[in-house]
Amino acid sequence: MATSTYPSATKICCLGAGYVGGPTMAVIALKNPDIKVTVCDLNERRIAAWNSSNLPIYEPGLQEVVEQARGRNLFFSTDIDAAIRECTIIFVSVNTPTKKSGIGAGEAADLTYWELAARQIAAVCNTSDDKSPKIIVEKSTVPVKTADAMATVMAASCSGTDFQVLSNPEFLAEGTAIDDLFEPDRVLVGGPQTPQGLAAVEYLANVYRRWVPTARVLTTNLWSAELSKLTANAFLAQRISSINSISALCEATGADVSEVAHAIGVDSRIGPKFLKASVGFGGSCFQKDILNLVYLCRSFGLPEVAEYWNQVILMNDWQKNRFATNMVSSMFNTVSGKKIAILGFAFKKDTGDTRETPAIDVCKALMLEKAKLAIYDPKVSREQIYEDLGKDKMDKIEIDEDPYIACTGAHALAIITEWDAFKELDYERIYNTMQKPAFIFDGRNLLDHEKLMDIGFQVWAVGKSLMSSPGFV
Repeated sequence: MATSTYPSATKICCLGAGYVGGPTMAVIALKNPDIKVTVCDLNERRIAAWNSSNLPIYEPGLQEVVEQARGRNLFFSTDIDAAIRECTIIFVSVNTPTKKSGIGAGEAADLTYWELAARQIAAVCNTSDDKSPKIIVEKSTVPVKTADAMATVMAASCSGTDFQVLSNPEFLAEGTAIDDLFEPDRVLVGGPQTPQGLAAVEYLANVYRRWVPTARVLTTNLWSAELSKLTANAFLAQRISSINSISALCEATGADVSEVAHAIGVDSRIGPKFLKASVGFGGSCFQKDILNLVYLCRSFGLPEVAEYWNQVILMNDWQKNRFATNMVSSMFNTVSGKKIAILGFAFKKDTGDTRETPAIDVCKALMLEKAKLAIYDPKVSREQIYEDLGKDKMDKIEIDEDPYIACTGAHALAIITEWDAFKELDYERIYNTMQKPAFIFDGRNLLDHEKLMDIGFQVWAVGKSLMSSPGFV
């Protein structure tokens, strides 16, 4: 087969206007003003939000990037077929959640939307008079060999159009996604090791090389690219669970987990990143990707490897439960009828994303103990909190737009998200409005604990032995 010739005037579209597709395409458009970039989604409300001044997701710097490129060479549309028809590069960035039923439930990725996208691309190509070659790019996090599956679907469903399926996994961190896109540690492009596949890899890689140094644009085979994404998230989550496991030992022995983390982090072989003990990790990727990795290992007859990585998830679940249990036991073994202020609901600062946030587990555990919750988060909507905790719990939840109101009359407050604004609150004012004894549970080691104790708070923090007050454990 002859190597396809791709047009010099590149056009790009992305199927899926979520946390990955929207920001990634916005930066590609900003950095490549001569390339038309169209972001598509079936959700009309989401597309309308992308075309407004109130974007559907919060990410520092995103609004400015979108406003610079939108209407120039960045477009948001619900006309998916038209975008597929005119574009050479088609990114697929649809949701790939963990399966809830059937084979692999609870671990395997649900590729329903991914397969539907493949079939829609094939259908459009079949009805189009233009048979110019297409490059289909995996942007969603998918299992190893998914590209092969898509190529199989395309080969069986699409006639007359030459296509190549590549893997270009995202390595963004919510809250710093724009910085990550501007100056990535690496861009990874994987493709078939054939002349046609290598040509497609180069064509996509050259889009990134417009602003990313060539040394940071890595090219691999398809399977290495797909597995690298799962492995990267597994390693990062493993570090968090590792330091969280040590936080429990620190509390038991009198060590300080922050000092331990610093002592091991200055070792150049280990490094300091992802060694901050907390209530637990959340977000759309870590748990989903590790469960996916566990399922893959079991599928390929590697149960010992599967169990090794599954322990990362079990430790995270244990840490979240331990945080809630410590709250109850510290407050005289009962929180029934007590108001507890929850400061932060997003899974991390600088985002409004609540997927897999530790706040859900902590809040549900406290509600089972009949606590009354007052929740404040600067970026998470009231509707999202109700959706995450269950609308049948609305009468048990107070959602406030002011942290001082949330804390008024509370027996305790819990820091769940590390918003910088929480460090600047007037805790003496908060203390004076709370029931006594007033408890603070710092799930992010965010606050000045000595100062809080001087004010009069009973303080519990992850991985620190701070308290000796009567009744405090």
